[in-house]
Amino acid sequence: MAVNSSKLAKHVAIFRMVFGLIWAIDAVFKWQPSFANGFKDMINSAAQGQPSWLHSWFNFWTQLIAHNPHLFAILTAVIESLIAVALLIGFARRVTYISGALFSLLIWAVAEGFGGPYSSSSTDIGTAVMYALVFFALYGLDRMARPPKWTVDNYISKRIKWWSKLANH
Repeated sequence: MAVNSSKLAKHVAIFRMVFGLIWAIDAVFKWQPSFANGFKDMINSAAQGQPSWLHSWFNFWTQLIAHNPHLFAILTAVIESLIAVALLIGFARRVTYISGALFSLLIWAVAEGFGGPYSSSSTDIGTAVMYALVFFALYGLDRMARPPKWTVDNYISKRIKWWSKLANH
């Protein structure tokens, strides 16, 4: 069955915007005082029960964040807010998809402790790794969908030719 590229572009745009809405909701939670107040404890708890060969990884992050946990919490909220806005309006999609995937993997590797520790009572591998997969899927789907729909990138690319490299064209 052949895929109508214009129809695919609309579906990809809707998928991108729904994913952006999810990130926006998540960002709202990150702006709550409870997130900043519990940020250091969240990172410390992710390190608990991890295998010994990962201790240096978690020690690095707990020591780094211990210097100013509120700053790291605010940076997290800002990054998540920027990702949400970029997804919702279709801004710098290539950069957003790649940086969003990398940021999701960082969350998974630090705050979610790689989804572990893994034991017989483990029930999943964490959610942030799935977010990274969605970003990679959006990257691929967006490249197949021509012309892209409902993006700020379309308007910027008409005026600034090099912008298309950031826009996934």
